[in-house]
Amino acid sequence: MRRGNLTRDDGTWTGLSLDVRDRHVPGLRVLQAGPRLLISQLSRTALLAVVEEPLQGVDFWRTDAYRSFVPPLRADAVRALSGRTERWAHHFVRHLDGSPGGPLHEGRWLLSSESPLQRWRPPSTSHAEYWGSMLVEGHPDGYIDWFLHSVSMEILPLRPMPGPDDSRVKAYRKQAREGTLPPVLLWWVSGLDCHLILDGHARLAAAISESVEPPLLQLHRTLSRDDLAARVSGAVGFYERELDRHAELRGVHGPAVPDGAATAGPRLGRLLHELDTAARPTWAWPMAGGDDEWRRIAHEVTGGRKWPAG
Repeated sequence: MRRGNLTRDDGTWTGLSLDVRDRHVPGLRVLQAGPRLLISQLSRTALLAVVEEPLQGVDFWRTDAYRSFVPPLRADAVRALSGRTERWAHHFVRHLDGSPGGPLHEGRWLLSSESPLQRWRPPSTSHAEYWGSMLVEGHPDGYIDWFLHSVSMEILPLRPMPGPDDSRVKAYRKQAREGTLPPVLLWWVSGLDCHLILDGHARLAAAISESVEPPLLQLHRTLSRDDLAARVSGAVGFYERELDRHAELRGVHGPAVPDGAATAGPRLGRLLHELDTAARPTWAWPMAGGDDEWRRIAHEVTGGRKWPAG
């Protein structure tokens, strides 16, 4: 796997671009049978989901099978990486690349320190209220409400969230107060239209308990290098056409007409950044056995309970 740093125009680090090769089937993946989804980790069912028709939300059934592929964080590692999001990103990537239980497969991915979740908090809302409201509740079953949050603004834990008195949460609460809390690792899954917690359930619980903004690293698929090159060519073509258009206007109306670079240049920059970082739909594998197999697994996992209820 190849890694590359992503930065803003001012040089500020914002994430890692990951080019993954020769990994066709990940250990953590989404299987699909029509509107029915199953998230599997190393052949264990971690989550069952049914997309509601019409598209209003998702009924889910969460098992206790998911296990983080990131080993428990050692105190010396936390101290060494404290406050260094870029180094934390490389730490997580080593485990994403080296563990069989992660979601990476062939293609290009982005691990970003900039999440839309962080941009939408109203100033009048406390961190505890905001981040608490983003969490999808319910175990083993629950509902992801697309009507309530229409822009991928929910976080679904892959296991029940620990309480504020949990021993791990207590340890992380001190780090949250000190501003040294390690990032929470999220994976955006388009079929659920929400973020799954891959690692950091206790860290997120600690941040909410202390009403501080949790540091986040968000993983999602993005354009492949080949697709990106074609899109970049199109964006550059737009820029050149704008300059040609302004040149024609200048030829007719004189030098009072701007050359167009002041407006087309920044727009080109935004287009290129969006192309380089935009999320692509999560890949889903067809489920062997289709709907019948999904229903068989659901019956087994839920103990024969009628689910979803509708």
